[in-house]
Amino acid sequence: MVTSHKSYKKAPWSSKKKKAQQSTFPVQEIQEIQKEIQEATDGLLWGINTVHEALRKNARSLSELLVQKGKAGPKVQEVIDLARQHKIKVRFVEAERLPIPRNCRHQGVIARQTEAEFLSLQELVEQTKADNGRILLLDSIQDPRNLGSILRSALAAGFQSIILTRERSAPLTGTVARASAGAIAHLRLAQAVNLVAALELLKEQGFWIYGSVAEQDMPSIYTTDFSGQLGLVIGSEGKGIRPLVRKHCDQLVTIPMAGDFDSLNASVAAALIMFEVVRQGKIT
Repeated sequence: MVTSHKSYKKAPWSSKKKKAQQSTFPVQEIQEIQKEIQEATDGLLWGINTVHEALRKNARSLSELLVQKGKAGPKVQEVIDLARQHKIKVRFVEAERLPIPRNCRHQGVIARQTEAEFLSLQELVEQTKADNGRILLLDSIQDPRNLGSILRSALAAGFQSIILTRERSAPLTGTVARASAGAIAHLRLAQAVNLVAALELLKEQGFWIYGSVAEQDMPSIYTTDFSGQLGLVIGSEGKGIRPLVRKHCDQLVTIPMAGDFDSLNASVAAALIMFEVVRQGKIT
């Protein structure tokens, strides 16, 4: 039972293990490799019986099932059927893409645990409307430390309702929980299979949707009126908000910056905008 944050890239230990065998590593470098391997298996369960038992007893603690391509048989199929019954995402992955060391006896079946349970979108919206009417929507935040930092800032700023993309978001592993300094346990969380559909649901419920962008010709967050029920969309670093999601925002806003510098870490940008919303609310 251990954890992962690197979707299906080449496992971090594959090349580094060979290097370690060829040369003598400084202690610090060895510790860094060990830490990376530990984080790469953060929150994973493996083995048919282990995963089956987790699905049977506490399916809500699992966010994803990974099945090695080519693996078949009644027991494997039973695990797959049980995961689908509980609406847990199922992925079929090549053996070399499985996010665990090769010497683990995984039997082609791996489950990813989550550090938090998810509400349905409708439950989250209803609870938020009864609270302060603020929702943070994260579009494809894939770095677990960034995600944890955003969640930490969200709790501090009173954005207790968070909607994550189901397919393009870092899983809520121990790495995310640690980066959030425990905030993850105090937030309302929901996953959206289709973020655009989630935005439309929020609009129907009276929320105004703001999207954070880097373009300096967009309205400044300091001149934007953030009153009323609102949803704030933060995009991933590098790519930002996806085009279709951006199109469905009611208003795009930017953080004014000096000179030609037009890029902030996603967690920093999210914190700045959320606390501007808080500042305006206290003034009014």
